[in-house]
Parts: sequence; C-alpha cells; structure tokens
Amino acid sequence: MGVKLLYQGHASVRFTTPQGKVIYVDPFAGEGYDLPADLILITHSHFDHTAVEKIRFKNPDCRIVTFKEALAGGKHNSFEFSFVKVEAVEAGNNRNHSLKDCVGYILTFTDGKTVYLSGDTSTTAQMEALRERKLDYAFFCCDGVYNMDLDEAAKCADTVAASHSVPYHVTPTDTGKIFDEKRAARFNAKNKLVIYPATEIEL
Repeated sequence: MGVKLLYQGHASVRFTTPQGKVIYVDPFAGEGYDLPADLILITHSHFDHTAVEKIRFKNPDCRIVTFKEALAGGKHNSFEFSFVKVEAVEAGNNRNHSLKDCVGYILTFTDGKTVYLSGDTSTTAQMEALRERKLDYAFFCCDGVYNMDLDEAAKCADTVAASHSVPYHVTPTDTGKIFDEKRAARFNAKNKLVIYPATEIEL
C-alpha cells in the first residue's frame, strides 16, 4: 500500500502512510478528522489553517509542528520521523503573509514519494531550487485575494515542475466555500491535477 492523500478542502490535507501513521496539514475544512493523529503540521497562524481542535483523537506521541518550530533559529528547519521527513520551505512574500512567520512544507515518505504544500504564499525565491527536487506532487494556493492568483500560481507550478501540480486554497474563506470547481478548472499549469474535497488518492 502506498501513501494515501485525502484532500479535505481549502488548505486541509490528510496523509495516511504505509505504516498507518496519520498526518494532518492545516486542519480546518471538510471532513475526515476521525483518524488519530501522529503528526500535525501548521503553515501559519491564520484561523483557516489552525483548527487543531477538529482532530478529536491524537496518539500519545503525536507531534504538532507549527511555523514557529519550523522557523526556529531564523532558518527553515527539517524534522525527521520514522515515517516521513518534513522540510520547511519559504512561504508568504505578500502583504497578507510574511516570510518571517509562514512556511510551506515538503514531505518525503519512506517509499520516496514527495509532496510540496505551498502554504499561503506568492512567488518565492526558493521555488526555482525546488525544480531540482523533481517532486511528485505540488499544491499551490491560488485564491487571488489573500495570495497569488491563478496566473501567478500556474507560473510557480511551471517553475517547480512537479509531476502533478494541484490547485488548493482556491477561494477565500469569506466566500463560504472550501473549494471552487470552476476556478480550479482555470488553473492552467502543466501537469495539472484537480483533486476535489473528500477525494482520497494513492500517491
């Protein structure tokens, strides 16, 4: 069995590893918070990324890594677990999100699969270097209000050049939606993959 990815909506994603470990990233939207957490990752402090209380069960050794730990010491840190390696990368770089208190994450699983989650961001200098990683999946925010719009997100996706480029955080929360299907369809990146909320795929 490979890694399973459940897109919950907005910027919320759940991973289940081949070892049965469960990772939540930016809990807030949708369903699927019933599995006990082993790791919770938070990209920044805004309410639509930090609803940890939705995760009803946490295993005794559950670890919560927020942007504070990820940026401790004034650098982007990495975290090694037996089931995944987590690397913090640049995020922010717009009027709503500072590089000093936002991160994205790259997850490398034990089967070698890699996933980049941009967090709330505009274009960052580090994206060019991510191209060399030959990532399997890359998620790009593209709400066009608090973060980059569809055109900028598509350019970032083409820069990173992952095997699959996925639009997420497609619409602001004040629209009352956790996803906008029509807007996601207009994400014109190469290797585009649209994943709808409540959809689980195997990486």
